[in-house]
Amino acid sequence: MSAKDSMAKEYFADNARFADLCNNVLYGGREVILPENLKERDTTEVLTALGLDKKTIAMQKMRDIFKNASIKYTGKSYVVLIGVENQSDIHYAIPVKNMFYDVMAYGNQVKETAKKHRKEKDTATSDEFLSGFTKEDKLIPVITITVYLGTKEWDGPRRLSDMFGEVDEELLPFIPDYRINLLAPREITDFTRFRTSIRQLFEVLKNAYDKEKMQEVLQNDEKFSKVDREMVEAINLFAGTDIDIDEKEEVIDMCKAWEEQKNEGRELGERQKIISQIVKKLQKDKSVAEIADDLEEKEEVIAPIYEAALSMKPDYDVEKIYELLEKNKKLA
Repeated sequence: MSAKDSMAKEYFADNARFADLCNNVLYGGREVILPENLKERDTTEVLTALGLDKKTIAMQKMRDIFKNASIKYTGKSYVVLIGVENQSDIHYAIPVKNMFYDVMAYGNQVKETAKKHRKEKDTATSDEFLSGFTKEDKLIPVITITVYLGTKEWDGPRRLSDMFGEVDEELLPFIPDYRINLLAPREITDFTRFRTSIRQLFEVLKNAYDKEKMQEVLQNDEKFSKVDREMVEAINLFAGTDIDIDEKEEVIDMCKAWEEQKNEGRELGERQKIISQIVKKLQKDKSVAEIADDLEEKEEVIAPIYEAALSMKPDYDVEKIYELLEKNKKLA
């Protein structure tokens, strides 16, 4: 399991975040599903079938997250099974993958119901006995939500029919379709509907491709001034940022950390530019004094870079020279 998969499972398994996620996808952000009404379910889906050789075949799949949700809404009570599948990359067969999970979940419900009837011997007719399911038995609905944690636009299929080639239109009414429930950050238009820190994660993922937009988001949303360590770690992993996290701090000011990172980037760029200029002049056999005069810098500034560059000949790798200078600075 990759670091992204592990982080996503742990992060969204939290009941408050899971409820927030579900409420946004299923209820437009209204607080209908409550954290205290969620219960963990086994994420392993096992379904058995009879093969052509009359031997039993067992199929097993592991969901990312699977919970039982008790919902009280519009004066009624409901029970729904909700699964979340995290995708850090675009999956071009996701309708089939999710459909298989849902079918297995329904199959397991039928299997458990049949087992109960066999034990209690309470089926009334031969049809019910053979089905393992009575006219009064009911299935619990299964909903699977796909959370896309990438920074690109989702260009994968959104329903099973998107994966078909050309089909006779007269046949379409007879072909069952399957639609995925997709949450993609680049498609979110209203982040205020989120009530937990997943709001900040999705805002960053939406704007990670544009540094100016990212800066604007961080400066205009005060929630980024107090972000917990776990959230920043998730942002670094999924958005590809490299925001420093002080081990002693549990709450981070992301706007300040982002600005510091930008400044460090500028300093790094300027430092590497000087190294590159010195390397070019060194290759022309110029001395420290000559290079200092050309660049209008003091000799004591040029000398350590000159010596570090000499030790890297004939490649004169600028990044390696910079790393050596940083190492020497720490040892000094």
